[in-house]
Amino acid sequence: MAKHLETDEGIRGEHKANIFYDINTTPPWHLCIAIGLQHLLVFMSGAVGLTFALAPMVCIRVGPETNDVAKSEILGTLVFTCGIATLLQTIFGSRLPIIQGASASFLPPAFAILSNFGDCPTLLPAGTNLTDYLLHNQNTTETIIVNGSEEHDLVWKTRIRALQGGIMVASLVEIFLGFSGLLGYLLRFIGPMVIAVTITLIGLPLFPLANSYAASQWGISMLCVALMLIFTQYLGNVKVTRCRRGRGEHKASGGYPIFKLLAVMLTIVVAYIICIILTYTNVFPDDKQHPFYRARTDFRLSVLSNAKWFRVPYPGEFGMPTVTIGACFGMFAGVLASMVESVGDYYAAARISGAPVPTAAALNRGIGIEGFGSLLSGVIGSGCGLTSYSMNIGAMNTIQVGSRRVIEVAALSMIVLSVLGKFCALFVTIPDPILGGIYIVLFGMLVSIGMSNLQHVDLNSPRNHFIIGTSMMLGLTVPAWVKANTDQIQTGCREVDEVLVVLLSTNMFVGGVAAFFMDNTISGTLEERGMLVWAKRNERPPAHVHDTNKTYDMPFGMSCIYRTRWTSYVPFCPNFGRHDSHIVASQRELGEKDSEIGVETELI
Repeated sequence: MAKHLETDEGIRGEHKANIFYDINTTPPWHLCIAIGLQHLLVFMSGAVGLTFALAPMVCIRVGPETNDVAKSEILGTLVFTCGIATLLQTIFGSRLPIIQGASASFLPPAFAILSNFGDCPTLLPAGTNLTDYLLHNQNTTETIIVNGSEEHDLVWKTRIRALQGGIMVASLVEIFLGFSGLLGYLLRFIGPMVIAVTITLIGLPLFPLANSYAASQWGISMLCVALMLIFTQYLGNVKVTRCRRGRGEHKASGGYPIFKLLAVMLTIVVAYIICIILTYTNVFPDDKQHPFYRARTDFRLSVLSNAKWFRVPYPGEFGMPTVTIGACFGMFAGVLASMVESVGDYYAAARISGAPVPTAAALNRGIGIEGFGSLLSGVIGSGCGLTSYSMNIGAMNTIQVGSRRVIEVAALSMIVLSVLGKFCALFVTIPDPILGGIYIVLFGMLVSIGMSNLQHVDLNSPRNHFIIGTSMMLGLTVPAWVKANTDQIQTGCREVDEVLVVLLSTNMFVGGVAAFFMDNTISGTLEERGMLVWAKRNERPPAHVHDTNKTYDMPFGMSCIYRTRWTSYVPFCPNFGRHDSHIVASQRELGEKDSEIGVETELI
């Protein structure tokens, strides 16, 4: 059985999650590396999917033709920036075990921005003689270029630069909202129902993505689901290795529950090996038009030989970013949606990792560092802003390991391995149905995490039934209509139209705002809303016991911070809002000293 961790003052008597390693516990180095690499695999599965979704927008892929080397380079740039952002987040940001990854909320504004460039030119297969082709097709009026040529590079890099400019400007606003504390101020009005609806609507709308990948070969996808079921549930408590006991190691006898700890990694490896066997025995068809063709491991194998061995992403690699008003407004809409998503992810990560509910200062720092990560992503050119990665939170809940050190190992691995061009190219070759099976499990876990927050509210209350049900349905129906009728939103200003389309087509934004409005305007008792339990979980420990909870403290300099009075007024400082408690503690210490003196006098 998994170890039940002790309670602490930060959680106020509430038991931490039934996990093997909590946020402040460091697993043995070999296990830490293995689980960190597993988080890397989960992150890469999402990063690959988003890179593939971005490819047709920037004309890297047009019809059946695609430049896989360009996709691997953008993927490498994304992994590099996400590794740096993750390391900054765990050390100086929220300090929660959260992977920073590309946000899907930036895809709708990216599509709107790139639509201004018109349709992509027709791509001919690499190596085609363009002159001969034009001689045989003199009546064509289309713009035609050869895949991988200099003309093709100019087309997709121009579009990437347009996205870079919008992301950079929008990320500056996110940095301001985070470090100024404006976002943290709003959190006092956010209760468990708002968080539950927001997190749930992060996972539910992702089912089309899981379905599209799984549909390429349902047999392999169901195999991955079955393997995840076997590893995490049936074999979850089976310990297959024994190591010496020591600091930070699991104290239960019999070794480690490797199957549960490495469930995602084992699933991908086993499924990949099976796909290799079925590919080279021609069980999977070699017809590119067949839907099962994407299950073959040689589907994109040529990218391995064409990719560079070493490649270090750097600012200006794709040219100077271009800034337009429309792009900035559109990307800012993506930033707003990603911030709403991240706030929900912070609460989910804290709950899973056994950490106290994030303080306002931790949330402010987290959003500020997230904005800095998006700025870095825009400067280097990954084509997308960053947010907290929900899939890794789902993986963390699946394997029951919430150690901060594991995520830092994953971040370092991301930085180092992203420099290896062949490494990123290898992930481009992962068959689609494997990703689909992993998505089904992880997205489902994410939905269950969101719904678990409702344990704090009165689920027999008609008021709460109305808020939860209505906000969930609004979060599903309104975005569906907006995506199908974007031309119906016409305010007379194109930029405003783009912002409204992006916001109203984001499920977690619509549902979260609806739940926030109704929960704070419909009359109800604090107990009915779950705010009493929520307030206790958010309550800061007094200054004289702050050492019992150092989860959100900075890794150094805390003694100086707590001694400095003005730091309690800085929104992103760990000491934020604790000035009054310091006064109370000082008075209490003074009173204790006076009482001690009185006792000594009586004894004399």
